[in-house]
Amino acid sequence: MSIFTGVEVGPPIEVFALNQACLKDPNPNKVNLGVGAYRTDEGKPWILPVVKKAEAAIVADGSLNHEYLPVLGMDTMTNAATTLLLGDDSEAIKSKRAFGIQCLSGTGALRVGAEFLARILQRTTFYYSSPTWENHHKVFVNSGFTEPRTYRYWHQERRGIDFEGMIEDLKNAPEGAVIILHACAHNPTGNDPTQEQWKEIADVCEEKKLFPFFDSAYQGFASGDPNKDAFAVRYFVERGFELLCAQSFAKNFGLYNERIGNLTVVQKDASTKAAVASQITLLVRGMYSNPPAFGSRIVGMVLNDKALRAEWMECIKTMSSRIITMRKALYDELIALKTPGTWEHITQQIGMFSYTGLNEKQVDILINEFSIYLLKTGRISMCGLNANNVNYVAKAIHEAVTRASSKI
Repeated sequence: MSIFTGVEVGPPIEVFALNQACLKDPNPNKVNLGVGAYRTDEGKPWILPVVKKAEAAIVADGSLNHEYLPVLGMDTMTNAATTLLLGDDSEAIKSKRAFGIQCLSGTGALRVGAEFLARILQRTTFYYSSPTWENHHKVFVNSGFTEPRTYRYWHQERRGIDFEGMIEDLKNAPEGAVIILHACAHNPTGNDPTQEQWKEIADVCEEKKLFPFFDSAYQGFASGDPNKDAFAVRYFVERGFELLCAQSFAKNFGLYNERIGNLTVVQKDASTKAAVASQITLLVRGMYSNPPAFGSRIVGMVLNDKALRAEWMECIKTMSSRIITMRKALYDELIALKTPGTWEHITQQIGMFSYTGLNEKQVDILINEFSIYLLKTGRISMCGLNANNVNYVAKAIHEAVTRASSKI
């Protein structure tokens, strides 16, 4: 008998299973609102023009080779990524108490940071928002955390943040707990705290001695302004917090399959940097040894070149603006159809996703009868909408809401 005979089939990963189902669906009107990837108004993937320009320059450089990168990655990229996050005039960077580590996109940065906190700092408890990106729980538990907990975030009736519940849960968290915070464009709800609310969250974290771990997957992509999208992280750093922040360049550079990310480490002072970096070096060595080079060269080249960076800024404005346009288009169609319920939250939310409030029965109708693919939570990717399908999607939502016995 094979040693593998007793292995049970694991559950499918919902978003990837949806994507495969959509690809196989013969319906010419099918719409993929599940996958979190930017699409043009023609429904096609978009390679940023500035990325094409950087790629061409890299390929044309005859001096490059395929040697290993250092374990902690390419300095030109990590320094630029950390500066993008904390700002050109960041005191933390100038005093060398903040530094970056190249990781395998945002997920890899979360994993490296979580491994360090669990295995080196012996942290056991972490909190994530309810709801959150479904991979947060798995990444932290697999890293060695043994006490996963949630804090309230989404208020179903208000279609917005349950801020009072969030604050109450954070106040009840044990000292030293790690708190995962979405830097901007909260996934899946698309609802972010206001600047005043972020200050109150910081107050609680300071009072309870909680450790902030920011997940920044959408800087610049969310609002079109990287500085605006970095407010929360910068505010916590200015307040004197030690923290970690996982950055991804999948969305804002369109480098989904290059797996380029950065883990920014912010300490009280620079005296602990060597020890922290050495321990993370050992963790990375035991996981994947060292990171890939091509995508990091693209990000580093663009962020370190004034002209290319300005062109990149225009690209992220293009992407964020199209998403905002689609939010309004969907809202306008639903209002014109007099769809039952309130829909203002669609235009009030920010970033790639919208937490529509659709329930599982209504989602089933959309998938099975209209070939509109979305998560069972009702989360949709606004990037899947375009001028050619938004009317069809709105009519299908109207039909599902009207017919389903549970109203939203």
